[in-house]
Amino acid sequence: MTSILVVDDERSMRDFLKILLVKEGYQVETAPDGSQALALIEEHNFNLVISDIRMDGMNGLELLSAIKERTPALPVVMITAFASPDDAVFAMKNGAFDYISKPFNVEEIKSVICSATSKNDQMAEARSISEAFPEIIGESREMVKIFEMIKRVAPTPANVLIYGESGTGKELVAQAIHQHSNVADKNFVPITCSAIPEELMESELFGHVKGSFTGATSNKEGLFQLANDGTAFLDEIGELTPIIQTKLLRVLQEREIKPVGGTQIQSVNVRIIAATNKILEEEIMAGRFREDLFYRLAVVPLRVPSLRERKTDVPLLVDFFLKKYSKLLKKEVQEISSYAMEVLMNYDFPGNVRELENIIERGVALESSTIILPESLTLSSFRFGKQEAAPQFNTRFQAVASEEELFERGLEEVITDLEKQLINTALEKSDYSKMRAAELLRISFRSLRYKVKKYNIG
Repeated sequence: MTSILVVDDERSMRDFLKILLVKEGYQVETAPDGSQALALIEEHNFNLVISDIRMDGMNGLELLSAIKERTPALPVVMITAFASPDDAVFAMKNGAFDYISKPFNVEEIKSVICSATSKNDQMAEARSISEAFPEIIGESREMVKIFEMIKRVAPTPANVLIYGESGTGKELVAQAIHQHSNVADKNFVPITCSAIPEELMESELFGHVKGSFTGATSNKEGLFQLANDGTAFLDEIGELTPIIQTKLLRVLQEREIKPVGGTQIQSVNVRIIAATNKILEEEIMAGRFREDLFYRLAVVPLRVPSLRERKTDVPLLVDFFLKKYSKLLKKEVQEISSYAMEVLMNYDFPGNVRELENIIERGVALESSTIILPESLTLSSFRFGKQEAAPQFNTRFQAVASEEELFERGLEEVITDLEKQLINTALEKSDYSKMRAAELLRISFRSLRYKVKKYNIG
């Protein structure tokens, strides 16, 4: 049975929601404040929390923050008064699933709760699937499809062709297929086809015997010998020359190789996983790739989505890379500001996961505080060969008073003018988003809202 925790300091509201939700078949607990709610969350496994924002003691926003710190997957729906839309937006930006405005109707509550619990079930299922692939970070619908495909194809000996843009993690998917296969205890041997000169490629794939060419001072095993009974991963398969394509096709058809300069044919039993960022069907039409080789390789085609197609995985990846590089670089950077995260969520990532990793590594290296701020992010646009800095807050403010004016007007008045100027500039740079402006000024959202009202700004 779905279990829901209702948090509100008004007893009448708690009782109303409990009666309503019990009639709908939910198991319901209630709490009069945030502190008691957290105690109940420690004791029970709730599927959803519904909390008022305005409460005495620990308010709803503080409760939301505490819940996301302890159990980030637990969905939270906020109840907000009609007069506090900023609080609702702030709650959504900081992890709330949705909000219900007062006064609300019963059908609206039912709809939001149904969506939240359904989403929670989907996330739990996705997390269960993704846990089987700890080497790949992702819980989005797109990645769940990849995980399911890996589970289906891994136990078979079928060759796999992985499509995907550069930086999407095609080799990680290939490794996962191998690790979940029946030959996981055998070798996984990768080779990047574009990184090896044409004159050496045959030797790299099939090996050579001593004296077969200048520099061949000893016998050498090639990719297929090293991967025998295991898996060979051919990355950037679309870069192979026509001659090597022909020889690779023969290996796939006959299951045998002949080392360069050798006379003896050797039998091999190798599963091939190939990857490409090209559209091989177009390469075939252009006469640059053999159609018969394509069909041998693409027994099971598998496409890895770009990062912009699975944006919901960005926070998971950011958290993973933050922990990784904070440890490697011996920094105490443990989190990223919500505005910096918003910058990333609005970015297209032409370099995909590899680019995101580079951005976070650089951010950790440059950040002097314990949280990554927007000014520590540099977004590299590989498409246009230029770098674009994230929005920064580094405007030079004009002096609001000379020494004579300072003594004439007094310190308090001068500081007030400077504070107004700073707030106005922060609002302009953040497109008048109070939440973003508060982050730029490094003050709380409540403090900024109070000052804006106090100075009648905007």
